[in-house]
Amino acid sequence: MKIAVIVVRVLLGLLFIASSVVVLFKIAPQPELKGNAKIFMAGVEASVYLLPFIKITELVCGIAFVVGRFVPLATVVIFPVTLNIVFYNAFVGPEGLPFALAILAANLFLAYAYRKHYVTLVAAK
Repeated sequence: MKIAVIVVRVLLGLLFIASSVVVLFKIAPQPELKGNAKIFMAGVEASVYLLPFIKITELVCGIAFVVGRFVPLATVVIFPVTLNIVFYNAFVGPEGLPFALAILAANLFLAYAYRKHYVTLVAAK
């Protein structure tokens, strides 16, 4: 189990680092979007702050996953981003849904692996 946690943590971290660096530093050209995906991304880009905020969150959490520090916190912080990736692929661009579900499964696996760290968050007082 310990090795599986390390492998999933590092792979998920590298994925988030790579995806954020490509967008933040405009390393690769963005693919041409059509239909609802184009409308959605136009709205995200019109907000000006949202895409950089998401990508910086992915970068910070990805570094935390790779380094192995603050992993329980990074798992909680990145979960809304992961959930939005799944929702985007479920409703706007369904061709990426299997990959998005794999990212969600990896995030949930890490949350389960670090569940003892969340006990105080959900304890009734």
